[in-house]
Amino acid sequence: MALTDPIADYLTRIRNAQQANHRIVEIPGSKMKRSITEILYDQGYILKYKFDDTDNGQGVIKIALKYDKQTKIPVIKKLGRISRPGLRKFVPVAEIPRIINGLGIAIMSTSRGVMIGKEAVKQNVGGELICYVY
Repeated sequence: MALTDPIADYLTRIRNAQQANHRIVEIPGSKMKRSITEILYDQGYILKYKFDDTDNGQGVIKIALKYDKQTKIPVIKKLGRISRPGLRKFVPVAEIPRIINGLGIAIMSTSRGVMIGKEAVKQNVGGELICYVY
């Protein structure tokens, strides 16, 4: 099966793994997905991650999901795709959204690499809104 939107697949795999209370989710790798994974880790949405190389060169990303210790509720409440292959969503620096008043993050692809919305505002660059997380 050919994937038309690998990023949406990535987000869906994380969502499904959380609903099934899995500790670890494996996702086929790509540079963009690696960048998103690093952002999720840096922002405290996942416990840890590991990039395993495979024969096809793409590799596999293994993500250890994070749950609340008492309630066992996943740390990631919502993951949503903004820009899709059929409808790309580019924004100038002035229009970068604040996700639930700054509690969530918008992940964007800019000319300076993949970063969160707050960082893009600091560096004064716009770009493509990939997804949001909170």
